[in-house]
Amino acid sequence: MPELPEVETVRKGLDKLVNGFYIQKIDVLKERSIASIGGSQEFINNVQESFLGSWKRRGKYLIGNLTSTTNKSKGFLVVHLRMTGQFKIIDSQENACSHTRVRIWDNNGRELRFIDIRNFGQMWFVPSKSSPSEIIPGLRKLGPEPFSKDFNYNYLQNYLKKKTCTIKSALLDQSTLAGVGNIYADESLFEAGINPKTKSKNLTKSELKKLCESIIKVLRISIGKGGTTFSDFRDLEGLNGNYGGQAWVYRRNNKPCKKCGHNILKEKLSGRSTHWCPECQK
Repeated sequence: MPELPEVETVRKGLDKLVNGFYIQKIDVLKERSIASIGGSQEFINNVQESFLGSWKRRGKYLIGNLTSTTNKSKGFLVVHLRMTGQFKIIDSQENACSHTRVRIWDNNGRELRFIDIRNFGQMWFVPSKSSPSEIIPGLRKLGPEPFSKDFNYNYLQNYLKKKTCTIKSALLDQSTLAGVGNIYADESLFEAGINPKTKSKNLTKSELKKLCESIIKVLRISIGKGGTTFSDFRDLEGLNGNYGGQAWVYRRNNKPCKKCGHNILKEKLSGRSTHWCPECQK
């Protein structure tokens, strides 16, 4: 599933390539891709004949501003890529592949295409009288953004002090921290030297400080590399993310640790594959 760096890479691409995109026509090929009230027809009626403006990211959600031809706010186009969703910008006539879910054209024939192999991705129209968090339950449950002033050692200490779950499980919970998933939880815990099976409430002050620093460091590096591609992720121009080749532990089970040479272990925690070095993360 795309995590914060991948979603941020897509946000930058949308801001660069479709900011000012006039939505003349929409074709919804899969009804389940539209999650807002009223289904695809209401979605089309409200989003068509709008300009796409700037985009922001909240956790793993993409939020685009919609304006009318008179430059008045019409609301928001919200997207969650889920496991395999991706956007592709197409400047010429090109047949849609079987995994195409939503097609959006401007008045020059340029197309913004939403492709989703697993078909779990979702889109919402949110009217201007409401905020996205009022309409979309998942947004209301999100914890702080890693790069915000709200995410720091004090927050993490207070939030985790009574948590009996493992720190890996806590990091995967989006109410703990928005945007971090399996890849960057593993990588951040390795960077911090923390065993992923450690109970959250047992982490020391120094470990929590190091973990905060490590999460931010790992995410910044990955954003700079355009995210991670292990299977399906592509940016709007079809390019892979480059962080995967630099991963320290994720998907490196049975390979030697790049720091100490000990074999990387793999185990399922809370139903998710977890990778760590037993020597560097004690």
